[in-house]
Amino acid sequence: MEFIPYGRQTIEAEDEQAVLEVLRSPFLTQGPKVAEFEQALCSYTGARYCLAVASGTAALHLAVAALDLPEGSEGITTPNTFTASANSMVYCGITPVFADIDADSYNISPAAISKKINSRTRLITAVHFAGQAADMPAIARIANQNKLKVIEDAAHAIGSCYEDGSRVGNCRYSDLTIFSFHPVKTMTTGEGGAIMTNDEALYRKMLLLRSHGITKEPALLSQNPGPWYYEMQALGWHYRLTDIQATLGISQLARIEKFKAKRRAIVAKYNEAFNNHPYITIPKEKTGTSACFHLYVIQIDFEQLGKSRSEVIAQLATYGIGSQVHYIPVHTQPWYQASYGYREGDYPVAERYYHHCLSIPLYSAMSEEDVQRVIFAIQEIIK
Repeated sequence: MEFIPYGRQTIEAEDEQAVLEVLRSPFLTQGPKVAEFEQALCSYTGARYCLAVASGTAALHLAVAALDLPEGSEGITTPNTFTASANSMVYCGITPVFADIDADSYNISPAAISKKINSRTRLITAVHFAGQAADMPAIARIANQNKLKVIEDAAHAIGSCYEDGSRVGNCRYSDLTIFSFHPVKTMTTGEGGAIMTNDEALYRKMLLLRSHGITKEPALLSQNPGPWYYEMQALGWHYRLTDIQATLGISQLARIEKFKAKRRAIVAKYNEAFNNHPYITIPKEKTGTSACFHLYVIQIDFEQLGKSRSEVIAQLATYGIGSQVHYIPVHTQPWYQASYGYREGDYPVAERYYHHCLSIPLYSAMSEEDVQRVIFAIQEIIK
């Protein structure tokens, strides 16, 4: 019996062929395929500029660094996310402040954001959890009223759309949007990420920071004694993507709508199977949006069921089915509690969600048999 993980990449023959061609080319590290991938992402999302980078975390770090916010400023984000959303602020001397989540979407609540703003607040990082876009029109209004910068952490959400029908990543509601292309995401470059923006100055700054803060561009040099010359003009990092990864990204991006349709079809089957179940709450998709679901998260009333989450996970494994928890609230992590004094109980909606959540398999390579196996196992375990 083949094991069904909670998520995995979908690699097809055209991906393999594309990567093989690059392996036989003169460029393996950053080269023409990176620029081609960046242009493809701009064309797909509608943003003016794109910077392909080594990971989603690198994208978040560069995005915050490029904003050049005063050290000691505060940034607001959600506790229901991977730690990188908050860590990227800490890397840049920004204090992360959390705002609780909406009970239906599991995304950051605009009302909760408003309550956390003070004179030190400079940034909002909104995370599009599981592929569902946060309420960006409301968040953009709050940011405009308070003169705050906005980053969209769309690591889960390439292919998703806002209520207005436009695609996540167009930066209509934000200064910058980041994507992740980790293998469990909708499309992959192995490891990798990207930053979208419509601000040329931010783009130019990130371009410098992506590669050690070094430039060879003649127009930017303070002197130019010869073609060998370069200057380090800022303290940057090595966050470049390779042509190998970029060409895989180009191939995958060409099938993003196919991936989205398959994921939404699986979500529809899960919704039908688990809706109105006495122990299960299914995710709610906001009317008018079109999510490219990265995760399918059910909430289970473990107390009423009479089984712990660990028991359910172990029983699913006996059926050959993987599951995962997304996420342990960031403010409950030991480092954040020791560094900033956060405690359990600070964000009750996020904590209540965490105690009941379980991510079950969702990826575009799942067969109909795989989906039915998952449904059968869960129905057998959670009777």
